[in-house]
Amino acid sequence: MKNITKLLTSTFAALLVFAGTANAHVTVKPSTSAPEAWETYTIKIPVEKETATTKVTLKVPDGVTFESYQPVPGWKVTTDGDKEHVKTVTWEATDEGISAGQFQQFSFIAQNPKEEKKVAWDAFQYYADGEIVEWSGDEGSALPHSVTQISLAPKADAESVDHGHEDEATAGDSKAADNSKDETAADDSDNGTLIITLSVIALILSLVALFAAVRKNKK
Repeated sequence: MKNITKLLTSTFAALLVFAGTANAHVTVKPSTSAPEAWETYTIKIPVEKETATTKVTLKVPDGVTFESYQPVPGWKVTTDGDKEHVKTVTWEATDEGISAGQFQQFSFIAQNPKEEKKVAWDAFQYYADGEIVEWSGDEGSALPHSVTQISLAPKADAESVDHGHEDEATAGDSKAADNSKDETAADDSDNGTLIITLSVIALILSLVALFAAVRKNKK
């Protein structure tokens, strides 16, 4: 009975750890956008450790033209590259940074490439203890980078065509808000499904342990 209880506890603990980290990646949204659109992108940085995140560096994908960023109190923003193109954007905390159990979002405007393609966003998360987590792996890996599919989707209409930075930025903000709502709803749905699945597994394991204990007592 002790061995079964120990196995049950270990399994359930592992499931809880998985649930906590399954959606805790650094991400860049939206995941789809139109060619040449002036898009408002948002990078979300969750903290997976008990140590604060103090800096994040994002590599701008080839073909994407970085335009401007939204200032956030408590964070200093620097860019690196040549006169024509920004290669990296860095957000560095001027205070304590992002504490355990928290996340932060930073928004910026960039123009997509002309051709239909996938663009990958490599990100580097710096912790206060000196660790650097590189979110630069392929999709499905332990530390995947975010990917945005640049394509002529049905939603890509006249408002995505370049009619000036101000109009495009406004259209991009509206589109980003809609995408954010859809993706948040999808994330909530996924989280709800995951919680239900874990609850069912925990119930099954509990019943197995109870059944084994009853059989042992009968003997």
